[in-house]
Amino acid sequence: MRGGKQFTMTGHLGEVMQESMTAALTWTRANGERYGIDPDFFRKQDIHIHVPSGAVPKDGPSAGAAMVTALVSLLSGRPVREGLAMTGEMTLSGVVLPIGGVKEKVLGAKRAGIKEVLMPADNEPNAVADLTPEILGDMKIVYVRTLDEVLEHALQKDPVTPAIVPPEPKGKRVEVPRAIH
Repeated sequence: MRGGKQFTMTGHLGEVMQESMTAALTWTRANGERYGIDPDFFRKQDIHIHVPSGAVPKDGPSAGAAMVTALVSLLSGRPVREGLAMTGEMTLSGVVLPIGGVKEKVLGAKRAGIKEVLMPADNEPNAVADLTPEILGDMKIVYVRTLDEVLEHALQKDPVTPAIVPPEPKGKRVEVPRAIH
């Protein structure tokens, strides 16, 4: 929404989730141009993220990579590929950090019909130890070390919707002449 570059978080969020959201926005601001995000967007627009309350508490250090993916997808117009789930916290330098509960998260994704899971590379030993081929079935796990790798795997290559671009200030609009046929 148009505004003065404020960042608002509402909903059922714990402190760790709020920190993840803030870090995800910071990384996206710093790296967005590489993904076709207008750098002026962050100077002119407010961002409001709402996480509705529900039966499952939303707190814990596993959502940073997904938050970055959601922000970059929205602001670049590049949708997230279907049938994909991900987990992993992130650093401001773009490193994807390991998480806990690998088996539970993968089984939850499988129950939801997910075919591919992006997971921190440092969790590969956990996955190999806890997830047999019988458990995985046709599910694929892709191990990632950086947010750039996450975005490479998660986002479709070309935008299908226009990227969000800040509106031009009133009174400074430049009219482009129409071609005469």
